Amino acid sequence: MAEQTFSIENTGVIVVDVQADFTEFKSGALAVPGADAQYIDQVEKATRRLLEQGHPIYFTKDWHPADHISFFTNNPGTEPFQEIEIEEGRTQVMWPPHCVQNTSGADILILIKGLIETVKKGTNPKLDSYSGFFDDGGHKTDLDRLLRRDGIRKLIIYGLATDYCVKATVLDAVGHGYQVELITDLCRGLSPETSNSAIREMELKGVTISKG
Repeated sequence: MAEQTFSIENTGVIVVDVQADFTEFKSGALAVPGADAQYIDQVEKATRRLLEQGHPIYFTKDWHPADHISFFTNNPGTEPFQEIEIEEGRTQVMWPPHCVQNTSGADILILIKGLIETVKKGTNPKLDSYSGFFDDGGHKTDLDRLLRRDGIRKLIIYGLATDYCVKATVLDAVGHGYQVELITDLCRGLSPETSNSAIREMELKGVTISKG
């Protein structure tokens, strides 16, 4: 990994949703292209190295109940990846069932020990949660509280998927006043077009973009 932009002091690492169902490696229900065994190994080595440098690690984890509103199977007549209006002014992408609570598909694949916290999201059956900070209804997860408890002011962020949960987490981190560095080589997205657009949007918000 290239030399870090930020000093170790007050810098934490958010690893977004590197879970079985989002990977080709585990033939996941919602596999992100390029999230193969080599990618998982790359992320694990980088995360271990950052942990050894003294950075606390914060994993975000989709943890959906089986009756979650985002699953097309819970919305008769819909198809995967269709976008529907679920209430006035609020749309929802229909996803294949994924990261269901207490299933192997929800497992985080980065197996390291140390200064680590795991923040669950998407636990409300009526609300999706791309961001590690908030669900779609504006309800906060535990992430910001943990970061502030630990004195974190700067964040290194990477994971899955660039154009959805990574982007949402990064933008909310900026909104909370954190300095953010995105490591693109440790991210994978659903499509090149939407991923490139997401990266440009993050950069315009003041995020440092590095390849890692």
